Amino acid sequence: MKLIENPKKENWSEILKRPTQTVDDIEKTVNEVFTDVRKNGDKAISKFTSKFDGVKLESQVVSKAEINEAVKSVSNNLKEAIQLAKTNIEKFHKAQKTDKVCVETMNGVECWQEKRQIQKVGLYIPGGTAPLFSTVLMLAIPANIAGCKEIVLCSPPNKNGKLADEILYAAQLCGVTKIIKVGGIQAIAGLTFGTESIPQVYKIFGPGNQYVTLAKQLATKYGVAIDMPAGPSELLVLADDSANPAYVASDLLSQAEHGTDSQVILVSDSKKLIEEINKEIEEQLKQLPRKAIAEEALQNSRAFLIEDVDDALELVNEYGPEHLIISTKNNDFFIDNIINAGSVFIGNYTPESAGDYASGTNHTLPTNGFSKAYSGVNLDSFQKSVTFQRISKDGIQNIGKAIELMAEAEGLHAHKNAVTSRLNDLKNN
Repeated sequence: MKLIENPKKENWSEILKRPTQTVDDIEKTVNEVFTDVRKNGDKAISKFTSKFDGVKLESQVVSKAEINEAVKSVSNNLKEAIQLAKTNIEKFHKAQKTDKVCVETMNGVECWQEKRQIQKVGLYIPGGTAPLFSTVLMLAIPANIAGCKEIVLCSPPNKNGKLADEILYAAQLCGVTKIIKVGGIQAIAGLTFGTESIPQVYKIFGPGNQYVTLAKQLATKYGVAIDMPAGPSELLVLADDSANPAYVASDLLSQAEHGTDSQVILVSDSKKLIEEINKEIEEQLKQLPRKAIAEEALQNSRAFLIEDVDDALELVNEYGPEHLIISTKNNDFFIDNIINAGSVFIGNYTPESAGDYASGTNHTLPTNGFSKAYSGVNLDSFQKSVTFQRISKDGIQNIGKAIELMAEAEGLHAHKNAVTSRLNDLKNN
């Protein structure tokens, strides 16, 4: 990893840039796919699946027979591991349920808020170099807890026209209602407009490459909500000489192996530690099957020597990492003052992999600095807050005059009359 020592603050925005293409580079392709899918439905979907994934399918919908075959193919050991993860994810997300909020704002004026599920949701599960069946758990479990009625899963097929057995197993385990063998931009377009095979949904969830991320953002133009812009994976590790260099190296590599456009950042006040971590990275890289991918991602990565603790904190908040590991003698200081991060992992024995798979927190998180404004996926992501109010005769008399005055001041006389007519009736009865 390239070492940058005590960089000047005016240079931070440049040296912290993500290794992503500009929107201009890919927007034309995304728009073309959306236009074609909107016009031609499944015919366009098949064309782009053939073009981008190199496979022609007889059917885009996964059959029950395919699901049953996949369930038999997954080993019992892996099923047990997936079940353990499912239990922890369910436990954490069920704990996020909130009670109805009800308050009488003044005598006779009752207001309350209740949660309602989003009825139709689409889950995008990346395939490509690593079929992420763990993301099925992270999205389908809270969707089920929230009570979503339609849960549609899209994932790109492999060269044999199939989805990974583990994806299908996790999908049936977690209550997905329909599974579609479609990936990339065309999957997001299908979920946005609906086709003969793909149901139209109200909200789309899930991570993806830059094309998928831009496609999700384009979907909002057509009235479909999204969880967040969740693009290529990223990790920032904040460590001092109390950290274990081998652990830090393994954490950095765990994210670097996601994809060539992933980015990992190391921030430390110890040059010696940075050198030790770099040596560990070199050694551990040799053992990785995805060595080439990790090596390319490391070209986009940086190690920062920052000796002032306040500057280190400021840099972390400026970057706004998707994943943040804190391994220092002063963890509580950073825990209390971190503002911008998707998910935080604390101490030598909390690898980021735990959150990716089985600790219980959700791994679908904002990237590219969006943690400054977005939360990661949680139970609320699959729900809406609906407000209610009930006003009695006493209530309208107590609040009515204020409404009339405010409506008249805004020049909205029909608003005023809606209250005046009621007050007059109460006076006359």
